[in-house]
Amino acid sequence: MKESLLELEELASTCGYDLVGSATQFMDKYNPATLLGKGKVTEIGDMARDCKAQVVLIDHQISGVQTRNLEQEWKVKVLDRNQIILEIFAARAQTYEGKLQVELARLLDSMPRMVDAWMGSLSRQGGGGTGTRGAGEKAIELDRRIARKQIVGIKKKLEAVRSQREQRRAARKKHQIPTFAIIGYTNSGKSCLLNNLTKSTVLSKDLLFATLDPTTRKVFLPEGQMGLVTDTVGFIRRLPHHLIEAFKATLEETADADILIHVIDLANKQMDKQIEVVNELIMQFKWNDKPIIHAYNKIDIAPFQKRFHAQGDNRVFMSAQTGEGIDQLKTLMKRAVDQLAVKVDLFFPLLEKGRIFELTHDAQTLVQEEGPLGISCRVHIIPSLIHKWRKYIQY
Repeated sequence: MKESLLELEELASTCGYDLVGSATQFMDKYNPATLLGKGKVTEIGDMARDCKAQVVLIDHQISGVQTRNLEQEWKVKVLDRNQIILEIFAARAQTYEGKLQVELARLLDSMPRMVDAWMGSLSRQGGGGTGTRGAGEKAIELDRRIARKQIVGIKKKLEAVRSQREQRRAARKKHQIPTFAIIGYTNSGKSCLLNNLTKSTVLSKDLLFATLDPTTRKVFLPEGQMGLVTDTVGFIRRLPHHLIEAFKATLEETADADILIHVIDLANKQMDKQIEVVNELIMQFKWNDKPIIHAYNKIDIAPFQKRFHAQGDNRVFMSAQTGEGIDQLKTLMKRAVDQLAVKVDLFFPLLEKGRIFELTHDAQTLVQEEGPLGISCRVHIIPSLIHKWRKYIQY
């Protein structure tokens, strides 16, 4: 609970709020009207008045009716954890797609709150009795109908964006370039790593969720191997399912990657918990069948002994800020690409033997024999490159 509250404080700070007090409560059963017990509600109300607080943040998802009751009791704005994260996403969204995704997440989050806020309250009804439909009931149905219409419209627009992404991914596969996706807990240094690996200038700040939109850049690995690296939105514990639903198109960039690079903040006191959160999401999204490189970042500021807590066989210690360990990471990336390779037998007629030189850029030649009709080769080649040489494959 303590760690979660500390993270909520960081989320609040990211939104521009200043913490003036906090309180916790252990409960066997939540109060359906206010989530919290009656005594705790009074205690927090007194604290809010004494501190002249303007907002109270709840480190739990609360319903619309709970929000309404608490705001009436405390006379301040009440936000839950999901709403804080949505506020951050709304502030970070810069692109057309990003803004669409955030608006969709906001609408999906608001739909159940509309019903809850109306339940038990006749404040918007102008009358009505048993068996009748009051003005409030009609109003909430109208609000929900408008929200559903907006959701359908946004999903159609995002589907068009999704289609464009699929076309770009298909073009990458056509050019037979291995792809990497950088994943990790928010603020672990993913964008900084992308910049260092690819010599690009993607926004990289010490902020939660600094990156919302996936960015893809070229990377050059040892032995002339070229790849594509995509930076993605950061993860966080208890990631709101509305965000997962809204950011499906973005998450598909990771789902389609050949290899994952899990960036881990070695300097963070909650490193093990953050690794656990990311691993759980990897399982949830069914990415666990992909090769994963564990990149332990920020060795320039992390105590050396933290390295003894590192998990995963395929790991590297590095600093995206200073560049230390980047060459070792590139070596691991090249090795991961090589390990994707399969053995394939190819035959080139004498008139096309000139293509063997081109083949050396895509595959490792294991055996090569020249005969009267042409040249036979056995090569190691990654699956995404096989399509390029399919006409020469010997089955």
